[in-house]
Amino acid sequence: MDLPSSIRSAVERLLENQPLSALMRASERLTRRYRGEVRDGHLHIDSELAALAYLAARLPATYAAARAAMEMVHNVHPDFQPKSLIDLGSGPGTALFAAADCWPSLNTATMIEASDAIRRIGEGLSSALSLESNWQKGDVLRQLAPLPAADLVTLAYVLDELPLDAVEKTALKLWQLTREALILIEPGTPAGWQRIVAARQVLLEAGAHIIAPCPHHAACPIIPPDWCHFSRRVQRSRLHRQVKQGEVPYEDEKYIFIAMSRQPVPAAPPPRILAPVKLSSGLARLKLCRLDGTAGETTITRRDGSLFKAARRADWGDGLNLSPEDKA
Repeated sequence: MDLPSSIRSAVERLLENQPLSALMRASERLTRRYRGEVRDGHLHIDSELAALAYLAARLPATYAAARAAMEMVHNVHPDFQPKSLIDLGSGPGTALFAAADCWPSLNTATMIEASDAIRRIGEGLSSALSLESNWQKGDVLRQLAPLPAADLVTLAYVLDELPLDAVEKTALKLWQLTREALILIEPGTPAGWQRIVAARQVLLEAGAHIIAPCPHHAACPIIPPDWCHFSRRVQRSRLHRQVKQGEVPYEDEKYIFIAMSRQPVPAAPPPRILAPVKLSSGLARLKLCRLDGTAGETTITRRDGSLFKAARRADWGDGLNLSPEDKA
């Protein structure tokens, strides 16, 4: 899932004639801060150069993850057609670009971002969209200016920057702003998954209903050191490869998310594939999160007919409708 062409072109224009060595150093610094979960009171993106490095090195992958998560939501709940969005920790507008692409019904967006540098860039990029966006300075951990509730509220790649003990309070704060659906997206790391699990539990206790990816409302059945996450392959541009010092023309972005709604979705989500499908002659082995709240490997054989064909075509993260007995 590539960036929309209008956004990609605008990003390319911003990055034209930028010194490669400076972008590489800024990208390396961002990577160290993100991976080290550095919380020293300073913003990760604290300058125009850091913002441009983010566009070159991280935007394509975070967009792909957000767009893939939203596609799962759309597949489970096609009747959901949001008109308004609140996005917190907006960065350059990643979740906005993904939401506008997924839901053409969207016509207004309120964008909250603490970094002046990335917020200015986001304002410029979002002007390419055919909707009204209002960008505000704000920090999800601090008191926000009063906001009317929105049909869709999003928070992408922000919980991992917060202390673990702030996750539940933040999730509830966002839930208060949610008229219909809330989507939280995190890196597909053990720490990212733990934050999503914590948010999932407190939102369920607040009366929320899961849209995706979980096909049940029971406790998460995954047991550490395993963790739940998905993957999206992203094609790298020449500059993307240079900034990240990568040789292959793609990267695989690992992510995890939870989408919650005020009302139950009309149809229950299907069992979810939690890892790459293992194929061999006449067999397909799938790690599934099942409707009954359990997770484990399911084997489907050629004798299962159309189900076997569907399993062979299925990808990590897909839902797969099984037989009534759920192919235990």
